[in-house]
Amino acid sequence: MSLDFSRRDFLGASAAVLAGASVSVAQESKPVASKSDPFRHCLNTSTIRECSYQGKKVDILADIDVASKAGYTGVEPWINELDQYTKTGGSLTDLRKRISDAGLTVESAIGFAAFLHEDESERKKGLEEAKRCMGLVHAIGGTRLAAPPVGVTDKTGLDLFKLADRYHALCEVAQVEGVLPQLELWGFSKTLSRLGEVAFVGIEAAHPQACFLLDIYHIYKGGSDFEGLAMFAGGRMHNFHVNDYPGEPPRATINDAQRVYPGDGVAPLDKIFRTLRDVGYRGVLSLELFNREYWKQDALEVAKTGLEKTKAAVARALA
Repeated sequence: MSLDFSRRDFLGASAAVLAGASVSVAQESKPVASKSDPFRHCLNTSTIRECSYQGKKVDILADIDVASKAGYTGVEPWINELDQYTKTGGSLTDLRKRISDAGLTVESAIGFAAFLHEDESERKKGLEEAKRCMGLVHAIGGTRLAAPPVGVTDKTGLDLFKLADRYHALCEVAQVEGVLPQLELWGFSKTLSRLGEVAFVGIEAAHPQACFLLDIYHIYKGGSDFEGLAMFAGGRMHNFHVNDYPGEPPRATINDAQRVYPGDGVAPLDKIFRTLRDVGYRGVLSLELFNREYWKQDALEVAKTGLEKTKAAVARALA
């Protein structure tokens, strides 16, 4: 199937299935703060990646301390941070306890396994890397891992049914490892940059573990209309990346570094948060930014500002 055909024709039919899906992926039940804010709040550690904290550049231990002090209930680390931590002698068991003692949960983690690669040998390596990443996530108490289109970002015209089969294979590995693989949309990619493409692959994977990781910036960058969010069942999403983007530069040239705090850009946040509420999404909003101006600031101040602005945007949307 060509991508040109899929973008025109399968979005409505395929994604509509998601909205009516009766089977939801198992996840832990957690209380929410209030009816006015049905979401939990998480800090993706990229937001403070190059910041300083207490006189030093942040690491995974600082990430945990900052997230807790700023008022988040969860943290979303990157696999390379966990690797660096263990390479310098850190214990994942100790890290799991530190996270728990800080009152946090591991809502997700960001890894880069090439499970969709066109080359079979590279694809097998990708599945092995995914398994390794899932082991790290599980060791620190997490149950979800991002599954972006690594290895096919420069490819066009791929058979989406084959991609669905490859995602099914990842789901099989994940089921054994006890970690949900969240199929992630990347707006800059030439494959899985559109809501309809991600919906198609998730549906045709036909696996109870199948779920989605969407992102405000990436939906915009990839060219999809936010109206498409209404086609995704809340029970098939567990983590949603929040951010905002300015009106300039235009979509074609905007990049990750130009993401801004929610409410400081032009994204239709009212529509987005209302849609998430209305489709039954009760997962986490994970603040994911790569803004180099923010990285020049104190990590705790950036984290606090991000949480305050995210909660304010949700409150405005759901008032």
